[in-house]
Amino acid sequence: MTTTKNSIDKSSLVPLKGLGVAVQKNGYVSSRNSCKLCAPLGASLVFKGIEGCVPLIHGSQGCATYIRRYMISHYKEPVDIASSNFSEETTVFGGSRNFITGIHNVIKQYQPKVIGIASTCLSETIGEDVPGHIRNFSESYDNPAVPMPIFINASTPSYCGSHADGFHNTVLATVKTLAKSQTASHSITILPGLVTPADIRYLKEIMTDFGLKHTLFPDYSDTLDNVYTSEYQLIPTGGTTINQIELMGDAKATIEFGSIFNKGTQRIKEQGTVQTAGEWLEASFNTPNHQMPLPIGIDATDRLMNVLSEISGKPIPEKYVKERGRLVDAYVDAHKYIFGKKALLYGEEDFVTALADWLKEIGVEPFWIKGADFETLKEKANDFKPDFLLGNSKGYYIARERKIPLVRIGFPIHDRFGATRMHQVGYRGTQEIFDRVVNALIEYKQENSPIGYKYL
Repeated sequence: MTTTKNSIDKSSLVPLKGLGVAVQKNGYVSSRNSCKLCAPLGASLVFKGIEGCVPLIHGSQGCATYIRRYMISHYKEPVDIASSNFSEETTVFGGSRNFITGIHNVIKQYQPKVIGIASTCLSETIGEDVPGHIRNFSESYDNPAVPMPIFINASTPSYCGSHADGFHNTVLATVKTLAKSQTASHSITILPGLVTPADIRYLKEIMTDFGLKHTLFPDYSDTLDNVYTSEYQLIPTGGTTINQIELMGDAKATIEFGSIFNKGTQRIKEQGTVQTAGEWLEASFNTPNHQMPLPIGIDATDRLMNVLSEISGKPIPEKYVKERGRLVDAYVDAHKYIFGKKALLYGEEDFVTALADWLKEIGVEPFWIKGADFETLKEKANDFKPDFLLGNSKGYYIARERKIPLVRIGFPIHDRFGATRMHQVGYRGTQEIFDRVVNALIEYKQENSPIGYKYL
């Protein structure tokens, strides 16, 4: 729950039954069931995409528990996230001692290559000097038996953004910390944004088929969707290696998915550092940055394929020409089921804008409100009258109340199985989403028909 503080007359507030919050008669002042999650969660996801990394939340134990709960329920994998465990005393006198103790404990138990440190609302509010804490620890470290890990520090207070902002801020912080330029490389860098493990594997498959040497970051395709092992892995195998991130400064090109990123974060604007990781690499190392929306839909995926063809100097592989052709054929076959329908969207802005463009491509009218909470969407749905919802599990209660389908996509999905194996990007991902949307609409028509058609 997030709250916006305004100076108002309390007599103008009326209670909302069952919600435990109040709204202003002429517009609410509280975020009721917010669509966003916390920024350190996005940071933790990036850290899980670095080989040998353990995330540490500099704040309360509750923050780390909240993040683990969401990630475990979505990815169905064990997720270890350390905490500096703020208390009332720490809040008053500072968290230096807790920070040092926490780092020592992580090194002793995990012996990580990297410790990714994400700040919280509490540690940021009291003005914790995390870079100073890292310097103090590094200068006093005296355990020759265990190499000191690399530290990556990301500023991720949730009052300055969502989990998507925390994700992008941490990608930028990691690249700034590790990337360097030594010798020219024929590799390209892929910054895919907040996609699924299946999407990451698919993107790597595409790069390989184009004959492109590549580094994809973050890569949690194994760490958060791993194979079965008989023994518990303290640090799951997989992730982008330190060496790969270091070589990003030598890459011949960067491809960065997204159109919103963290540019709406007021705090970052005030600091004059409105920049994405791809933009920073271009400014620092003259690496051409090909920034594009998430490749969902034919038009968006065509753009990706054309850029890869240009960079590699090779034609688009026949495999993907056929994937595209099958997708076009599916559009034609299912046109009668979907054209003219209305969809209510919610989720990360980059994801929602890409989905909205795709829905227009297939003849579906999208509806979404930037920065809205679920209660606002629920109210607006009375006027828009959507035929289905497209988003994560948190919107289920709206679909249930309206008795319309919810096609689950994005993060988090905690009431269905297989979220890690859903494809969302490229021709393959678009085909999967398209099939699921069409089948949801067919099923709805079938289940709500007084006849109960066996053939549609």
